[in-house]
Amino acid sequence: MNRRRFLGLLAGAMAPSTLAGTPRAWAQPRPAGGRVPPAQPPATRAAGPALEAALGVTADDIRIGMSAAFRGIAAGLGTEFYRGAQAYYDDVNGKGGVHGRAIRVAALDDGYEPIPCVKNTIHLMEVERVFLLSNYVGTPTLTRALPVIKRYADQHVVLVGNFTGAQPQREAPYVEHVFNVRASYRQEMMALVNRFWQLGARKFGVFYQIDAYGRSGTDGVARGLAQNGARITAEATYPRSGPGSRFTDDMTPAVTALRRAGVDVVLCTGAYQGCGAFVRTARDAGWTVPISNLSFVGSDAMLALLVKHGAATGRDYTRGLVNSQVVPSYDDVSLPGVAEYRLLMDRHDPPVPEALRDTSYAVQRYSFISLEGFVNAKVIVEALQRTGPQPTRTAFRQALESIRNLDLGIGAPLSFGPERHQGLDSVYFTRVEDGRWVPITDWASAIAV
Repeated sequence: MNRRRFLGLLAGAMAPSTLAGTPRAWAQPRPAGGRVPPAQPPATRAAGPALEAALGVTADDIRIGMSAAFRGIAAGLGTEFYRGAQAYYDDVNGKGGVHGRAIRVAALDDGYEPIPCVKNTIHLMEVERVFLLSNYVGTPTLTRALPVIKRYADQHVVLVGNFTGAQPQREAPYVEHVFNVRASYRQEMMALVNRFWQLGARKFGVFYQIDAYGRSGTDGVARGLAQNGARITAEATYPRSGPGSRFTDDMTPAVTALRRAGVDVVLCTGAYQGCGAFVRTARDAGWTVPISNLSFVGSDAMLALLVKHGAATGRDYTRGLVNSQVVPSYDDVSLPGVAEYRLLMDRHDPPVPEALRDTSYAVQRYSFISLEGFVNAKVIVEALQRTGPQPTRTAFRQALESIRNLDLGIGAPLSFGPERHQGLDSVYFTRVEDGRWVPITDWASAIAV
């Protein structure tokens, strides 16, 4: 099936709303009236290098496409990821851009739902005509967008730096189209399992979001336990959206099921509201088991909810929490990359475009998510510099694959290659101290409640 028929079938299977109604925002002025010029029909486009040069590049700018959750229960994920990357782009643009071109981001809201993400991806490629895709957020969304991205293989588009550690974009047939910067969920979960196993835990429970993301994290737990000849003791779940996904929801059934199984630790794979609700319910029930979360949870947004609720109830909901991260602490200013991140976040304090802003979400001054977005932006700018003053998508891909031991200032060098499309492998462990996430130096204290 050709790409045009494939995309047409996708569009026909979607909700009646049009692409033009998709909330979007550009980091540059729009044409008069806010209308987007129609894309040139694929059949009449130029071929070869001329086509590549025409896609997403003008004399003045390079355009990057992003689909993420900016509104709703996961608003903090896309918002902070965008802000971290934009802080770096704003600084680069203020210094003249890359080879004289400013970096512009076309950001679209998908609400952390698959179908809108698919629509956004088509829109970014066919209408916005971006040079590359970057900073997508979430496993359930990206896994549905990957087949669409693959259909553009003849246009050599790549996706760089996603806020998901799931496996599909790290394996055939999609790995050739994606450059992951962060460590995988499998690496995070296996590291957590190994650490808790060393501490004496033998009965592992899992609490996860019912979707591809939740299953990805749980698979990592199962693999980590298998290395020790063990299996998951008990499981509990919650839906990605709707009842059971908000911080105020009652997670008693999930807490009760895992508690009755007598698990020594609970490893969670979810987003900040659902996982925060689980922590709150467990502690209100007097259950003091250690609870861990993956980096994707949105550590700072979850902590803000728990601290606020604790202040209202006079209870501490932050003890015994262990979160894995894929970037170092944003408070570790001994790392030059972290110091630069804080400086540029303070200098630019990049706002989310008004068209995407969720008024119920208060932005974080610093966060692990925005630091990760910042790191992704540094990688993209490095590759664009290496691509040269006449960029094509093919040359950009080659530039990415040429990066070896790039010092990002975070204590771990990044390397890509033709057979390596994941740049970093580091996993960090954090706990809460005085209302902030800090690196774990004393595990006995970290898991005590």
